[in-house]
Amino acid sequence: MKYDLEKNKPYYAVIFTSNLSNDTTDYSTVSEKMEELAKQQPGFLGVESARDNSGLGITISYWESLEAIENWKKNALHKEAKKRGREQWYENFHLRICLVEKEYKFHRGTL
Repeated sequence: MKYDLEKNKPYYAVIFTSNLSNDTTDYSTVSEKMEELAKQQPGFLGVESARDNSGLGITISYWESLEAIENWKKNALHKEAKKRGREQWYENFHLRICLVEKEYKFHRGTL
């Protein structure tokens, strides 16, 4: 991860796990736009995302507060993307919001 979150503890992690449907028209474009928009939101700390060939994806975004998460949830463009996700792109998804109080890191070569 390219973000240094340690100085922001505690912080919140929003874990979004999803499975894509067969209709992913415009998904990548909108997903990239949403990530760029999220980065501009007050309280945004970072994001990590991965998706495998079967369509299973996990995106974790990091936020300073529950208020920042709620404001992102209410963002008009984000609301449009979520609506399209339910109607078109996702077979299913699961969202979790967690408070991160501790973290541990390992980097090979820094022992």
